[in-house]
Amino acid sequence: MKNKSDFRIIFMGTPEFAVESLKALVNDNFNVVAVVTMPDKPAGRGHKLQYSAVKEYALSQNLPVLQPEKLKDEEFLNTLRSYKADLQIVVAFRMLPEVVWNMPQYGTFNLHASLLPQYRGAAPINWAIINGEKETGATTFFLTHEIDTGKVILQEKTMISESDNVRTLYERLMVMGAKMVVKTVEMILSGDVEAIEQSEMIIEESSLKAAPKIFKETCMIDWSKSSEEIHNLVRGMSPYPATWSKAIINGDEVQTKIFETQKINETHNLSFGTIVTDNKHQLKVAVKDGYISILSLQMPGKKRMDINSFLNGVKLSDDSKFL
Repeated sequence: MKNKSDFRIIFMGTPEFAVESLKALVNDNFNVVAVVTMPDKPAGRGHKLQYSAVKEYALSQNLPVLQPEKLKDEEFLNTLRSYKADLQIVVAFRMLPEVVWNMPQYGTFNLHASLLPQYRGAAPINWAIINGEKETGATTFFLTHEIDTGKVILQEKTMISESDNVRTLYERLMVMGAKMVVKTVEMILSGDVEAIEQSEMIIEESSLKAAPKIFKETCMIDWSKSSEEIHNLVRGMSPYPATWSKAIINGDEVQTKIFETQKINETHNLSFGTIVTDNKHQLKVAVKDGYISILSLQMPGKKRMDINSFLNGVKLSDDSKFL
């Protein structure tokens, strides 16, 4: 078995979530020989090329950075082979072809922000909150052909509180996941891995919940749903990409982003979307089992603001409502 300094690792990732894991490996003196990340993208008004968060950190540590457009490109594959990696680690990257994930002697493992086999897919943190889960976690697993289906190496849980949103849970799982990545490498190095087939962890296929990619229509609030469902959708999309709703505000139809809400269980006979407000401190929207109190929102062309600031600048007419 190789020792830590001889064990060659290639790390693959792109966003901030992946940086924490790469940083943990570097700080623990693992031999990261190269980093693979997405190509630079034009951003902002000047379309200036922007580095990924992983590239920024890798350059700060003088780590070689590979940015292939296509993962099956022969030049990239030859460069990848030249690093003679023993292990590849993937955190928030993209789907790898077999020629890549099957390259190292010890395989390739991925960190996924859910308790697999639950919430396979692109947005596990969002969907766990949207579905009202009370716990979630992270999983390291070996990559195989089907996405998020490989043998599980390590799994850890964390509770989801009523006050959690995507940002708070994302940050918690990011830190927890980084420690799990280090622990997983240590287990592989010591030969102490007993990976479990996910099929052995599934009681019924029908019990599996998916975590598909989030689209704009996923974020739209349906005011005919329960206060619990709407509140969880808002938490599960806050602060990004954020839920939204069309509204009639003082006679004009606008599209409003909603970031924070509270549930209010009160009986009423109002139609869904009806606004009840004191035009000072509270804006409630009628739903089927009570109200949703909006705590922060964003109007078109404006910054995000708390409800007091919004109502301080806008006096709502009686015909204002959410659609």
